[in-house]
Amino acid sequence: MSTAAIETTQTKSRTTTKQEAPRGDEGKPSWFARIVLLIVCIGWSIPTIGLLVTSFRPIDEINGGGWWAAILQPFSNTWGLQNYREVLFDNDMGVSFINSIVVAVPATVIPILFAAVAAYAFTFMEFKGRDTLFLVVVGLLVIPLQVAFVPMLQLFGRDGFDIIGQFVVVWLLHTGFGMPLAIYILRNFMATLPRTVIESAQIDGASHYQTFWRLIVPMSTPALAAYAIFQFLWVWNDLLIALLFLGSDVDSAVVTVTLSQLVNSQGDGWHLLTAGAFISMAVPLVVFISLQRFFVRGLTAGSVKG
Repeated sequence: MSTAAIETTQTKSRTTTKQEAPRGDEGKPSWFARIVLLIVCIGWSIPTIGLLVTSFRPIDEINGGGWWAAILQPFSNTWGLQNYREVLFDNDMGVSFINSIVVAVPATVIPILFAAVAAYAFTFMEFKGRDTLFLVVVGLLVIPLQVAFVPMLQLFGRDGFDIIGQFVVVWLLHTGFGMPLAIYILRNFMATLPRTVIESAQIDGASHYQTFWRLIVPMSTPALAAYAIFQFLWVWNDLLIALLFLGSDVDSAVVTVTLSQLVNSQGDGWHLLTAGAFISMAVPLVVFISLQRFFVRGLTAGSVKG
């Protein structure tokens, strides 16, 4: 090799080394950005803090001063769990809490199961009209849910299956309404999975059933968890479907329906909403904190490819 070629090679090597050298603190947020972010977080947290403080105060003290006064003078206020006891035991919130879990868990698991199978078919199976059918399914996302309420009431009402008021009708509705988004998220994620693994499994004689359960499902955990968060929060916070198809009866009412009935027509009982709100958000917080490490990864996968 000539001397010129050696010098050229060394120059390129030095250039590459400089480009790959660590840049120290570059890329870290500045103190100004951190301070701004802290202020924004505090601003978003203030209403929640006020709600929490109010939930432990009796109605007389709530009417006598703002929640900030209770923080500034903590020993001059009567703190207690009276609002929580009244919500849970006097207004059947405990029963509604169980009903919400009975509704939310199957309404989350069932659409994930069906959507995962459909996403696998759209991604790894070849059949006529696959792309057209996928576009039709995704197009259902733009259709408002309210347009389906009247035909669904007729289908599941006395003139149809006559199952309104039973939990199964809400499971079916949330499954149908949640399927388009679930298929879209899972299909985009599965499109990023290495096809060589799937091809190797097929060469070894694995069936679609074995490939799906032993390879695709474990590798798709982030996307499954991300959609589970969306679906669970949607079902748990739903009021309209639960009110129309389950009603406000004590045995079938969910948390959101019971919360809406805490305030009567004269406006009495509004202070109970503070305690009821924290009771209703307990389970969604646990679900989100448990699955949040999969959340960003499951949503961003497939954003470029897919």
